[in-house]
Parts: sequence; C-alpha cells; structure tokens
Amino acid sequence: MSASGGLTLVRRAVEAVRRMPRWQKRLVVLTVGVGSLTYACQDNQVLQINDGTGKKKVVIVGTGWAGASFLRNIDTSLYDVHVVSPRNYFTFTPLLPSVTCGTVEARSIVEPIRNIVRKRGGAFRFWEAECYKIDPTNKTIHCRSGNGTNIDGNGEFVVDYDYLVVTVGARPNTFNTPGVAENCHFLKEVEDAQKIRKSVMKCFERASLPNLTEEERKKNLHFVIIGGGPTGVEFAAELHDFVDEDLAKLYPDVKKYVNISVIEAGDHILTMFDKRITQFAEDKFKRTGIDLKTNFKVVKVSDKAITMTNPATGEIAVPYGMAVWSTGIGTRPIIMDFMKQIGQANRRVLATDEWLRVHGCDDVYALGDCATITQRKVMEDVAAIFRVADKDNSGTLTVKKIKNVLGDIYERYPQVELYLKTNQMKDFHDLLKDSDGNAIKESKELDIEEFKKALARVDSQVKMLPATAQVASQEGTYLAKCFNRMKYCEENPEGPLRIRGTGRHRFKPFRYKHLGQFAPLGGEQTAAQLPGDWIHVGHSTQWLWYSVYASKQFSWRTRMLVVSDWGRRFIFGRDSSSL
Repeated sequence: MSASGGLTLVRRAVEAVRRMPRWQKRLVVLTVGVGSLTYACQDNQVLQINDGTGKKKVVIVGTGWAGASFLRNIDTSLYDVHVVSPRNYFTFTPLLPSVTCGTVEARSIVEPIRNIVRKRGGAFRFWEAECYKIDPTNKTIHCRSGNGTNIDGNGEFVVDYDYLVVTVGARPNTFNTPGVAENCHFLKEVEDAQKIRKSVMKCFERASLPNLTEEERKKNLHFVIIGGGPTGVEFAAELHDFVDEDLAKLYPDVKKYVNISVIEAGDHILTMFDKRITQFAEDKFKRTGIDLKTNFKVVKVSDKAITMTNPATGEIAVPYGMAVWSTGIGTRPIIMDFMKQIGQANRRVLATDEWLRVHGCDDVYALGDCATITQRKVMEDVAAIFRVADKDNSGTLTVKKIKNVLGDIYERYPQVELYLKTNQMKDFHDLLKDSDGNAIKESKELDIEEFKKALARVDSQVKMLPATAQVASQEGTYLAKCFNRMKYCEENPEGPLRIRGTGRHRFKPFRYKHLGQFAPLGGEQTAAQLPGDWIHVGHSTQWLWYSVYASKQFSWRTRMLVVSDWGRRFIFGRDSSSL
C-alpha cells in the first residue's frame, strides 16, 4: 500500500468516528506483545488498563514524600503500579526556603517521578492529572487532566484499583482569615518559592524607583512572615541573610529601609523544639534586627496592610510590601469529600489504623499530611488481654504471667514499655526486671486492678504524629515493605496477636522513629535537636545540616546539584535576578 493510500485510510477512519453517535465514540488501543488493553470513552467509563499478568493494581495518588517513598520501595514486579498526580516530580520540601532566596535553585531539589522508578528497573504508569473524587464503593478514582486528552477535551477519566494509596498531602490553612488567599504567599510547593523570589526582587526594584517618599520605600521593603513555626523561621532567616550578604551591596540606597517581621499568635516561636532552642532563636532574631511579634493574631490582610490584634495594644494595621503565610496545614477538598463518604466528616484528616489502612473502607491506605494514625486507647486492649490471661477470674496474676502478657502488649504498644520506665512506674518495672530467673519472685501474685490503675495514665501520654516529611517518608517506606511481603505474611503472619480475634496480624504495626530535627537560624548557624536530648546550636551544626540534607536527596543528580549550589553561593553569592 502506498503512503497516500495509508493516509486516506486513516482519514476515513477518523471521519467514521466523528459521524458516530456520542455514546458510541470510543477509542480502543491494543498493544501487541505486552498484553495490555486500554479502554476509554468520552462519557467517563472506567479506564481499564492491565499488563495481562493478572497482578493486583496499585494506584498511588500524589507524589509527595509519602507517595515517592512508597514508589521508590515498592516491588513493581509484584504489582501493576499506576501513579496519578498533577506534578510529574517529587520536591525536597525542606529546602524550599533556600529556593526563595536563590541559595538553591528550584530544579536542584526536584526529581522526576519517572526517574525514580527507571533507576530501579521497574515498570509503572504515570498520568499527570488531578484526582478530584474517590469512590470506595466501586473502587475507582475520578481524575482530571489539564491537557484535555479525551474526545470532549475536558481531560476527565476514571481509573479502577485493587489497592489505593492516598498521599495527596495538605494545603495551607488560612483559618478563613479575610484577604489571606488573595494577598499572601504560601510556601508549600516549588512554584510558591519561585513566586516569593520574584516578589522579593520586585519589592527592591519598586523601592529603588525615583520620586518615592520615605514611607513608600519602607512599605515596599517591609517583609512580613505570619507564623513562627520551622518554615516561617527558616524563611525569615534566609531572607535576612539574602538582604544582609547580597542585596545590601546591590541596593545600598534603600537597604536602611528593609524590615523583616515575624508574627506569631503564641507566646514563642518554634514551640515544637526544646525551650533552649526557642530562647536562642528569639535572642538571635532580636540581635540581627528581625522584628519578632508574639501574641499577635492576624485578623485581616488587605493589599496594603495587615491588621492584627494583641491584648496589650488592641487592633493595629501595619503596611507591608510582601507577606508570607506559614501557619499550618488544612484539608484538601478531595479528602473532605472522601471523609464524608466513609463517616469521618467531623475530622480534620483521614483516620487510619496502625497499618495505615483507612477506617471505614477496604483496600485504601492513607499516608502523609492527609492522614493520621488513630491512637487506640491502650487501656481498652490491656483490659481485654488481662481478662484472657485471668482464666479463673481471681483478679490476680503471677509475676511470670504478667511478664508474658506484657510481652504481647509491648509488641503492639511500645509506649507502654517506655511508660513503665518512668518515675511513676519505676518500682513496678524494677520488680519485673529483678524477677528474671528467680522462681520465687516470679510466682508472686499481683493485683491486676492495681496494675491497670497505674497504667491508666499512659493514654494521656500518647501524642499524634507530626505532619512532617520525616513521618511521611517513613510511612511510605513501611507500607511498600508490607506490600512486598504481603504474600509471605499471608501464610506466615508476623504482627502482634489479635486482641479481638484469633491468630496474629499480617504485619507489624507502623512505628515512627524520630531521627531529630533542625532549625536553620541564619548566619551559618543551625539549631539541632536529636534523639537522646542532644541539643546543639552553632556553626558546627550548620555543617551537620548540610551533610544530612545532602544525604537525604533522592538521587545523586539532585545531591550534586544542591551541593554545587551551596558552593556557588559561597563563592559568588546568591543570584538576584527576577527569573
């Protein structure tokens, strides 16, 4: 057949499709040799795609810390893996404040999702689209792409799943404060950091224009950060260094008008850190000229001024040039809609169990900022375990039996073991420890009720996991390992004993291991709080911060880019262009 004949045949086929009634317009693509079938239609029927091997389909929604860590560790030879996300890359979010001031370039902290799997030799499918609805009843998700690829051009499609892993993260929480969304910058995505960088430079360029009054220059160069958490504090420190080390030399006429303010509704900044770090950070900000306003609540933001209240001063309005809102996270619309469907409407985030399974629906897992592990009341399970152990209903158990019971409790609730080592329970813990190998002490009878009363306070000691990259990353890695071992653990369960049922759980529950936290404070000084109550602030800790953040990059490519950016900044300074 000639080339012109082939083209004619294609044109005829296209015309035939166009003349079909709306309900009949379908596109079927058969890929020979792979065994995959793609079936889609314009009226949002389910997109059924499989690789012909009969493997279970795992759909991951989101490419943040949890989603990328799961994808990085899942064995793609065991599952048919699909990823849906509006962004085809992973962002190393802890370095976003550095991007705002040109210390690190934006492309240095992003890793394409396809690169993550390609390096492991895995096969998966990725769709750059936003998931706007989850249907747990039909086990499908509804997606929308901005590219407009279907016949109607709206880019909507539906994907079915066997297992769904929800890692959509969270959005900035404005607390419904008027004017925040319209007039403030956020710092959650790479695009946010790039916008802030442009805005900073525009403020300096506006302040340098002729015929401006002194008040107008002060207004343009007043940078306000609302929120005294790690992100807000780090950005304030980065901005101060940018101004002091680079922009002051480039804009000598207006540098005296620069003012950086941090507004915090509470009594102190960095409240999640040790008090020693909080005090050092506040003292350092005062020494370097950063205006720290605590106990101020922002009630309104206009395009010209920020209105806030304080018990001592009342309501005041402060003019500003640029404002960054960094006060916490809120729930995404897709999660709010999903929670209504499964009976969690009154919650802020999705509730999961210790195995990251969403309460109220099967085969759906949620990780990262969009979910939290519901801490089961320890005493409810402890009471059930003791009832089983006390077969004769005597109300007492020997020390030996209690030790056996505690072994099961420790496996499920490590916080109980930690609690028994505290001052309140130290005598009881020492009694159990001293009885090892001593038959007489192990045969001693103890009152169960007294023991349960002593443990009653353990529930109040349990804290929710923080919404941090560290938690999300560990959750993604944990769940991927569970999926990789699912078949083995079905036959050889390795989890704790079921309290309400027989046998054991398939997997050990998720346990978060806190590896420490950093708070860069500017001037090549960083505060570090590491396990074991190790607190340190200074220049040496800054180099530890460099080492840790470089090692945590997802690839050698980004690792080399970030390190080279730091070296370039040391030699040439930060880039002040408005790109």
